[in-house]
Amino acid sequence: MTEKTDPSPAAIKAWARLMRVSRQLLERAEDALKDAGLPPLAWYDVLHELAEAGEGGLRPFQLIERTLFAQYNVSRLLARLEADGLVEKLRVADDGRGQTVRITGKGREMRRRMWAVYGRSIAELVGARLSNDALETLSALLGRLRHPAMPE
Repeated sequence: MTEKTDPSPAAIKAWARLMRVSRQLLERAEDALKDAGLPPLAWYDVLHELAEAGEGGLRPFQLIERTLFAQYNVSRLLARLEADGLVEKLRVADDGRGQTVRITGKGREMRRRMWAVYGRSIAELVGARLSNDALETLSALLGRLRHPAMPE
């Protein structure tokens, strides 16, 4: 029989604040993209991972692992990105049903345009509010909460 362990008041407070602040920061970054007439942050995440993967691209399951989006969300998002010419799907030679997804030149340009706004949001919402030492401390603390199997 396992013993029930309740979270401490400090753990509850930290959790609630982390969830609330994360949501607020993401909403403000999303608003900045929307105000600039750019696509949502999920597009940036996918384009970023594909750009980082290089010319070889990624299989959809790899993209799901790297972004932590649900499979059905990635499928719909990839279809939209492909329709807009931001990614291309290529057949995998040794897997009849397999595909590799690769960012296009147009996708790289969209990623650059989005980063101009997203990067500025990060600078304003986080960088301007905390010292470099505080940012390093925050990063280290959050790193301690990360599951070992999750990417950085």
